[in-house]
Amino acid sequence: MREPKLIDYLLLTILALIWASAFFNIKIATYSYGPVTIAFLRIFFGAIPVVALCLFKGIKIEAFSKDWYWFASIGLINLVIPFFLIAYGVQKVQSNLAAILMASTPLSATLLAHIKRNCFFIFRQCFD
Repeated sequence: MREPKLIDYLLLTILALIWASAFFNIKIATYSYGPVTIAFLRIFFGAIPVVALCLFKGIKIEAFSKDWYWFASIGLINLVIPFFLIAYGVQKVQSNLAAILMASTPLSATLLAHIKRNCFFIFRQCFD
C-alpha cells in the first residue's frame, strides 16, 4: 500500500463535503416538496446520465427485458424506499444529524456482519 499524499486528503475532503451537502440540500428541499417528490427527482436526475452513458457506449439496458420485475424490485428496495425515508427523516431531524447517522451505516453494518458471522458459526458448531 502506498503512502497517502496531499491530493488524497484533498479528494477525501471534497467527497465528504459533497456527501454532507446532499443532506443539507434535502433539508432545504423538504420546505418546498414532499418526500415522494424528492425521492422521484433524485432517482430521475440520477438516471439521466446513466441512461445517456449506456446509449453513448451502446450498452443494452437489461431492465427492459422480460425479467423487468426483478430490476423494479431491486430499484424499489435500493433506491426508492431509502431515498423516501431519508427525505422523510430529514423533515424531522437536523440535516447534520442525518449526515452523521448515514455516515455511520457502513460501520454498523460491519459490526452486525461480524456478530452475525460469529453467531452463524456458533450455531453451526452446535448442530454439526
